[in-house]
Amino acid sequence: MSHSPPAPESTSQVVHPDGRVSMPEGTTLPDGPFVNDDLQPVPMSKRTWGTGSFTALWVSMSVSIPAWTLASGLIAAGMDWRQAMVTIVLGNLIVLLPMVLTGHAGAKYGIPFPVFARSSFGLRGANLPALLRGAVACGWFGIQTWVGGQGVYVLAGRLFGDSWTGAAAIGGYAWTLWLSFGLFWLVQVAIILWGMEGVRRLQVWAAPLMAVGGVALLAWMAYEAGGFGPMLSTEDGLGWGPSFWVLFFPSLMGVIGYWATLTLNISDFTRFASSQRSQVLGQSLGLPTTMTLFSLIAVMVTAGTSVVYGEALWNPIDVVNQMGSGIGLLFAIFVVLLATVSTNIAANLVGPAYDLANLKPNWFSFRVGAITTSFLGVMIFPWKLMEDENVYIFSWLGTVGSLLGAVAGILLADYWLLRRTRVNLPALYTRDSEYWYSRGWNWRALVAFGVGALLAVGGADLGSGPLIGFLAPLADYGWVVALLTALLLHWGLGRFVPDRRQHEADLTAAGRPTEPAA
Repeated sequence: MSHSPPAPESTSQVVHPDGRVSMPEGTTLPDGPFVNDDLQPVPMSKRTWGTGSFTALWVSMSVSIPAWTLASGLIAAGMDWRQAMVTIVLGNLIVLLPMVLTGHAGAKYGIPFPVFARSSFGLRGANLPALLRGAVACGWFGIQTWVGGQGVYVLAGRLFGDSWTGAAAIGGYAWTLWLSFGLFWLVQVAIILWGMEGVRRLQVWAAPLMAVGGVALLAWMAYEAGGFGPMLSTEDGLGWGPSFWVLFFPSLMGVIGYWATLTLNISDFTRFASSQRSQVLGQSLGLPTTMTLFSLIAVMVTAGTSVVYGEALWNPIDVVNQMGSGIGLLFAIFVVLLATVSTNIAANLVGPAYDLANLKPNWFSFRVGAITTSFLGVMIFPWKLMEDENVYIFSWLGTVGSLLGAVAGILLADYWLLRRTRVNLPALYTRDSEYWYSRGWNWRALVAFGVGALLAVGGADLGSGPLIGFLAPLADYGWVVALLTALLLHWGLGRFVPDRRQHEADLTAAGRPTEPAA
């Protein structure tokens, strides 16, 4: 059985005056079963992201097609624009709290999510939440690639006419749509192989153009609808009675579930923070404000389509396809494609790359992990998820959000309640350290995850009725149920049935003298 090199065990961490922790400057942990270049702690000299960087990050990820379809899907499900906005704003404010709290670990220790998870799940056990989060990211990559392929299909249809849009169907869709999907997939793979620096430069332009495109689409829809008055009418809505509340809670969980993956792996980005203040303030400014403004545009445009076309068009591709202007359509599709590529790379390839690297550091580099994600994203059949807003919001977002909520609860309980933010940085990379638990697995975290996930998902109706009937009342609150259950159970097990080696290490850490800052 292979063992990690002894070097990490003899390397001390450095605690800096502002409370952040690093390895001594210039120290590189040797590659091994739990270390590679992508998993190394970020040295202080490379922690340069300020408030503006995190705000820009959230703008680039929030201004995206899935964010649009999330907001517009609520209108298609029956809400009016005010109800949709209340749901979205509340959901994003709720999810911001665990986002900032889990981001604290990345900013303090310079570690990515899979390494952070080792402190609670164990060095081997961390693969469970990492691969679960990676699987969800693969799903998101596939969804965004399908949306981008639709954009290529619409654009090419305007260029080639009926011979393109009227092509023979394969699997329920024109073969030209499948070709468009494949071409867009190849473009993203080419960009990945080209390198991340070009992608980062692309992000600088994508978010502002998407915002401009959204405002232009709103103005066009207002003109088509005869003004904002008809668009904002609530006469045909659900009202605020029982029928609204039946829809509200699963929709709220869907909004929370939209960012459930980032509540876990936000440390993949905050590890580069120049201070705790920069990640807290940057996220607080970037996430709720951008999502609110962009979602407002989406719900208003979708409400306008109900007036103009007699039905709510929740997919922006279907909306821009109604444009008669060739120049307007060209700009709209260009913005859609640019934003999709930008968001897909930032939100759905960074996490899985680290997750796969954590599974086999010697096999997976960041680039290999990203390419693997791009293949897996096709295998989840994203076109099926996008066929129906009920499947997209409730079955997909609600279910996976519930599972990831359990992981978030364990991370928060372990880091904030049990450890009080104290972590032995070198031990996170070392076999037989205090985070080895039982053969690399912490059974307490596994029990907390299993119970939290069962309570949250067991009563969900995935098409054929709930899996466990008496849990059905909990299904509409899945993420909250999973997070609170896992948090309390993990805290209780860690507090009253602690791991002996971990308990001794925590006592030592509480009084451990720190080295002077480098």
